[in-house]
Amino acid sequence: MASPVGPTPHPDDLPDDAPAVAYLVSEYPTLSHAFIENEVEALRARGVRVHTFSVRPTSEAQHRSARSRREAGTTSVLLDRAHALELLGTGAASLRHPRAVAAGARLAARSGPGNVRGRVWQGFYLAEAAVLLERMRRLGLRHLHVHFANNGADVARLVVAMGRAQDGPDSGWRWTMSMHGPTEFEAVDAFDLPAKVRSADAVACISDFCRGQLMRHTAPEHWPKLGLVRMAVDADRFADRSPERAARPAGPLRVLFVGRLVPEKGPSVLLDAVAALRTGPDPLDVRVRVVGAGPLADDLATRTGQQGTADVVELVGPVGNEDLPELYAWADVFCLPSFAEGVPVVLMEAMATGLPVVTSPIAGIPELVEDGVSGRLVPPGRADRLAEALRAVAAAPAGERARWGRAGRERVRAEFGAELNVQRLREVVRI
Repeated sequence: MASPVGPTPHPDDLPDDAPAVAYLVSEYPTLSHAFIENEVEALRARGVRVHTFSVRPTSEAQHRSARSRREAGTTSVLLDRAHALELLGTGAASLRHPRAVAAGARLAARSGPGNVRGRVWQGFYLAEAAVLLERMRRLGLRHLHVHFANNGADVARLVVAMGRAQDGPDSGWRWTMSMHGPTEFEAVDAFDLPAKVRSADAVACISDFCRGQLMRHTAPEHWPKLGLVRMAVDADRFADRSPERAARPAGPLRVLFVGRLVPEKGPSVLLDAVAALRTGPDPLDVRVRVVGAGPLADDLATRTGQQGTADVVELVGPVGNEDLPELYAWADVFCLPSFAEGVPVVLMEAMATGLPVVTSPIAGIPELVEDGVSGRLVPPGRADRLAEALRAVAAAPAGERARWGRAGRERVRAEFGAELNVQRLREVVRI
């Protein structure tokens, strides 16, 4: 979801009768989950009281924007050492309701992997759920929404099971989930994915591909709860920068990568493609900016030295979300050669600025990028094909690049805009 223009109200500033929801994320706020901040802000701007909870605290390094710092200051953390005594007292209060604790314990006993480790972790989730249950009671909240089918979803279903046991099945306790993939689809049993879909009251799927994967793992009776709610960007904030690009004098092809520096994002494939473009009988003048942080950072730096591309590849490191528009404006093409994805928000942002993209035809990406229309789709892992696609972008006349950019921006505005998808979200999860 996209950020509205201007400040948004804090949930405490909205009327008591405003629609209300608790958001639970395993770690919030973080750089890689800025889209959740967008979604929360978009809901608040539309009069929804959203209270945010994080299972674990996040570091200051993750708070690179003013908005993230505000969110960190108002987010309630379940495993916060600074408030350990308060948390113990809050959790102990739940013991006054043995029926609720028994219901949570029964659910925990049959949830997740059946090995010893799985049982131990479900015990931790039950304790976290007891804390969150009391926190939500104090705030008058009964609806809990999570992103991803990870530990946040484990805690959420336990919270609702205990709330319903204590207050009755018609007391309004419910939980909903936004599903992205692909991690959960690669470890269905480890994430207890089918059981979570059966338990959830509604599931917002970010793509038709995602929805199809959940249909694959659940019975048809649960399919009606699966709704399409795409991730979204603010096309006004990420304005069309094509005129600036067209006015630039001729020069090297500027390639931008933004993402976590992890194997599944394919940054090493991009560096191999750049090395190929720089050698051979027809070398291409190219400049690359790799934006992001992650475990591959040192390996990528070593790789550029070994390949002789350190002079043209800049490893920028992590940046705040508000710095991205200028990076998109700098680039001639955005490249994300991923092996595994949902539907990357950075692709939407780049396309919203009128930037042609080169990426992989995996998961939900073809629902966003049309090959030869708004960019190029290249088989994952094929550095040679990636180099060919980047060379084709460099050789394309300015008018053709502009047409790709316009087509991408129009696609984002038509199907991945904030207004449409925040309304879809409210309809699917009934906020």
